[in-house]
Amino acid sequence: MNYFSSDFKLGILGGGQLGKMLLYETRKLDIYTAVLDPSEQAPCKIACNDFELGDLMDYDTVYNFGLKVDVLTIEIENVNVDALKALEKKGKKVYPSSITLKKIQNKAEQKLFYTDNNIPTADFSRFAYADELLTAIKNESIEFPFVWKSARFGYDGQGVKVIRTYSDLEGLPSGECIAEKMIPFKNELAVIVARDVDGNVKTYPVVEMEFHPEANQVEYVICPARIDESVAKKAQLIALKVSQAFEHVGLLAVEMFQTQDDDILVNEVAPRPHNSGHYSIEASYTNQFEQHLRAILGLPLGDTQSKVAGIMVNLVGEENHTGAVVYKNIEKIMAMQGVTPHIYGKKETRPFRKMGHVTIVNEDIAKARSIAEDVKNSIRVISDS
Repeated sequence: MNYFSSDFKLGILGGGQLGKMLLYETRKLDIYTAVLDPSEQAPCKIACNDFELGDLMDYDTVYNFGLKVDVLTIEIENVNVDALKALEKKGKKVYPSSITLKKIQNKAEQKLFYTDNNIPTADFSRFAYADELLTAIKNESIEFPFVWKSARFGYDGQGVKVIRTYSDLEGLPSGECIAEKMIPFKNELAVIVARDVDGNVKTYPVVEMEFHPEANQVEYVICPARIDESVAKKAQLIALKVSQAFEHVGLLAVEMFQTQDDDILVNEVAPRPHNSGHYSIEASYTNQFEQHLRAILGLPLGDTQSKVAGIMVNLVGEENHTGAVVYKNIEKIMAMQGVTPHIYGKKETRPFRKMGHVTIVNEDIAKARSIAEDVKNSIRVISDS
């Protein structure tokens, strides 16, 4: 099929920043795109050929949108899987498939999938309701501390909470959840695996992630991870095992814990471009967004090696700031060596909302990390009042 400067249409479910960055690559290759998103202010709106306003969880909306395109992909997992399944039965190409996405959408199902496929992961218990969780604590079948995770709709640090005392249980949603054993890890790592329609795979280098302690969001992504080569190899092999088990098409970001004993435990996955791969836009021979296109369209997979060390700094809204966004001191960071800001196009900021990211590239990873710290301490994402 001729994808370039043709009548071919690529559909994207979700119009956020991941979709916007994917559209950079479709523009580069002149691929016609249609985007479905529930927000009039979606970042994708300015960059796609067709923009449709609609609920991603509504069966009819997703189904009818999918009928208009040749290949359908996602930039967010929270979409109507039944509609995707129906589109596949009609012969539409959907990547990742409805089967893959259904396994991943529910964190409890995802964890059971790891257990069934002998993929190392932290011990956990599954609860249909939060009240059952309280009963389990009282019966001492689970102990403090543990990590509570909502089974559905967790995103960007939402739906995850460390539970150390009874008071931490207050205000938790009542729905299905898991209680996961806290892992005293050395590092949080991630590996992005690209898998095409024929099952060919390539992995990106292992990255190291540093998280904000309060928001539970990634603050820094460091590539390559500052770990022993043997640990990196182990992480990549486990990521490949996860990829093979899910049989996904496109990208699969595999988030992992490196334990104190250098074991690797899978935390969770995302079947799409991911925050842990943003560094690749400046640092890799083939960035993750182009690679996702290559994989879902059956084009040759690109080189996943890094040209240079890269660090990504997330730009999130400051606490106590809600309203029209202002990027204070952005000129200062743009004067720094190897610094490239990416602004997502969200007009309104609020505390901890992802508003952009900054990539720092340098041949010396230690120097890049130092500049990243300067960037973090310099730029402020605030409101105009």
